[in-house]
This record gives sequence, structure tokens and C-alpha cells, in this order.
Amino acid sequence: MEAADTRRSVMIEAVWLKAGVGREVALILGGSLFIALAAQLQIILPFTPVPITGSTFAVLLIGALYGSRRGLATVVTYLALGATGLPVGAGGALGVAWLVGPTAGYLAGFLGAAFVVGLLSERGWDRKPWTTAASMIIGNGIIYVAGILWLSRFVGWQAVLSTGFLPFLVGDALKIALATILLPAGWKLIGRSGQQ
Repeated sequence: MEAADTRRSVMIEAVWLKAGVGREVALILGGSLFIALAAQLQIILPFTPVPITGSTFAVLLIGALYGSRRGLATVVTYLALGATGLPVGAGGALGVAWLVGPTAGYLAGFLGAAFVVGLLSERGWDRKPWTTAASMIIGNGIIYVAGILWLSRFVGWQAVLSTGFLPFLVGDALKIALATILLPAGWKLIGRSGQQ
């Protein structure tokens, strides 16, 4: 006996109904540029090599709006744009140094976070506030784990929490709260919270 497909439409599919290659290319490129723009919103702290940016919020939001595969493809495209020399990282960071420097673990975490948050949205987690919050916390956790593990190579285990975790908690809590309001409200606005 086969299990029923539990995938639901994600928000972008409920808004942009016409499927096709053009839609996919536009969404992935547009989402990549959204992450790049969000990365430019930054606060540099003097005691850590990791800036506070809007990119984490953008990655989690893209995952929720786009779903697992499209969200992952968007983050891969964002990273590829930076690797090829476009200044898409925080403060215009780019190139191979960006992909192996102190923030590289967080960038790697973006991949897992976009996929998992997208997968949870495909299960309907973005339609109610509590499950939206849980999804965003899980996604943030993935980013933190990957980021802290990599950052420890640069700052050591004794300093990694004070430089790569604690300074970001308040901002990430605000981003999670914003997503918890926006995503369920978006579903109510388009009138699809109980469908597909």
C-alpha cells in the first residue's frame, strides 16, 4: 500500500498559477536577488567576523514561499552568483574567499534551511502561526549549527557562542515573529489556507 502524497501547494504556486520554465527561472533569479539585497542590510559588530544581515530572513522566507526544491535551487543560485564574482554577499562579499571565510558555514546552512523550511511548507506548516514559528526556528537552528561549526575554526570553541550565536538571537527572534505574522496572513489573504 502506497502512502498518499502529503505535498501541498506552497504560496508562490497559489499566487503564480501558470507553471513553466519561465516561471521557474524568474522565481529562482528573483529570489536570489532578494537574498542578495537582504544581505546588504547589515550591522557590523566589532567583536565578530559575522555581520547581522537580512539574508537569514530572506532565505527562510524563500524556503517557505517556494518550497523545498525551488528554495534550495534559489540558494544554490545565490551562492553561485557570488562564487562567479558578483557582489551578492554582505557588504558586497564575493568569490571563493566568501565561500570559505568565517561566514561560509552560515552560507552552507542556508542550503539546508531553505530545503527543510520549504519541505515543512509543503506539509502546510506555513499556514498557522505556531507551525510557522516552529518551521522558522528549525531553519534558523540549521543555519546556526552549520555556521557555528565552521566559525569555530576561526575564533575557537571558547569564543564561538559569543561571536556566532548570542549576538544574533534578538534579531532572529524578530525575523521569526515577522514571518509568523506574514505567512499565515498571506494564506488568509489569498483564501487558500485550507486547500491543497
